[in-house]
Amino acid sequence: MSDGVRLRDVVVADLEVFLAQEHDPEAVRRSKFPPREREAFLRHWTTRILGDPTVFAQAVTVDGVLAGNFVAWWEGDKRFIGYWLGRAFWGRGVGTQALALFLQQEKARPLYADPFHANTASVRLLEKHGFQRSGTVRHGEDEHIMLVLHDTAT
Repeated sequence: MSDGVRLRDVVVADLEVFLAQEHDPEAVRRSKFPPREREAFLRHWTTRILGDPTVFAQAVTVDGVLAGNFVAWWEGDKRFIGYWLGRAFWGRGVGTQALALFLQQEKARPLYADPFHANTASVRLLEKHGFQRSGTVRHGEDEHIMLVLHDTAT
């Protein structure tokens, strides 16, 4: 575990690292999230994330090194959270520390997340911070667990 976990605003220069992380084969397998081609990825981030004032996006750094990101966005009347950490930062407590920091800043409740059901590390991380299972949803052929955080307890 590192004491050097910090959040900061995402900058365009971060996107190439995020793109590489999204294309990591093990991350794709665990998340069941299909990686986007470079142009589609950059367009998504510059317009739908960085270009939308209702989206809250934070870069995660560990001892100054870019480790990943946390994002909160609206889908209809529900506020969702998503995140991606580079494989080099898995299993080190980075997600736990970064999510705690993120939830201190992202005040919307309830807050939803829907990780792939077999991504047990992601489900555990969310549950550790007070997210509770509220059912399942399907994204295509894949089952995801719907989790919801009702209060600010972390």
